[in-house]
Amino acid sequence: MKIAIASEENKDLESRAAHHFGRCPYYVFITVDDDNTPKTIESLENPFFNGHEPGVVPQFIADQKADVIIAGGMGPRAIDWFTQLGVKAVTSSAPTVGELMNKYLTGEISSAESCHDSQH
Repeated sequence: MKIAIASEENKDLESRAAHHFGRCPYYVFITVDDDNTPKTIESLENPFFNGHEPGVVPQFIADQKADVIIAGGMGPRAIDWFTQLGVKAVTSSAPTVGELMNKYLTGEISSAESCHDSQH
């Protein structure tokens, strides 16, 4: 399984977790094996950090072969995009990416609650 987590920093599991999936500067991608042990950890810059059209960030996450995206928040349209692309959306908060990963792997978090759409 491959988990993507929205991140404020490029410090892998020690990165500060981001509050919003689309407006974060990085994503940490963690591949875990069958016993939920991390096998690979990779931080990638969000190519759409400075602005994006609807759907491009979910497509970027899906293109990285992520099975799950975890972020502090996301709107209902984003959750729908992820669902259409076969990526499970999960929302929760924690200080670090590693803590969010552990919350997901232990079953403490498992779904997404949408926040209000941004007003521009």
